[in-house]
Amino acid sequence: MHEESSLELAENKLLVLYILKVLKQPITNSQLTEIILENSFINYFTLQQYISELLEAQFINYIEVSDKNLIRLTEKGENVLSFFKDRISASKLNSITEYIKSHIDLIKKELTIHSDYTITKNNNFLIHIKALEDDSPLIDLKLSVPTKKQATYVCNKWQENPSEIYNQIIKLLFNEEN
Repeated sequence: MHEESSLELAENKLLVLYILKVLKQPITNSQLTEIILENSFINYFTLQQYISELLEAQFINYIEVSDKNLIRLTEKGENVLSFFKDRISASKLNSITEYIKSHIDLIKKELTIHSDYTITKNNNFLIHIKALEDDSPLIDLKLSVPTKKQATYVCNKWQENPSEIYNQIIKLLFNEEN
């Protein structure tokens, strides 16, 4: 039984490394947790323990990108995965590959689109919206509105359709009067 549980432990840690490799980009702890939990591979607390152990072993690390701490696979982690990937069951590999294929656009959007607001000294709400492309700012805009309702509305609107809003802003800015 002990051998079986240590094989499962190794497989689960390798699965975490595999997810990071397949994504080909760093992701948040929340996104990694969502992928694992939605596929019912590992429970939340065990996953967090595995992440800690993988960090300690330097198979993964955190990097900061646009005020977000993202997890990425290290070279050491990639080497371990290349040696032991065959210990992950084919069904789990297929499940992860399919899940990522169907969710990659959403995952990328969550990493590249940002919106939030804060209250200012004079009780206005400062909205900050941002879009990144290849880790470079495509747009980084701050604006002030008088109500929380407006701030929430603008943030939600930005999250729903950043491309359309970005294109409209660019069109307005580059519209030449004849």
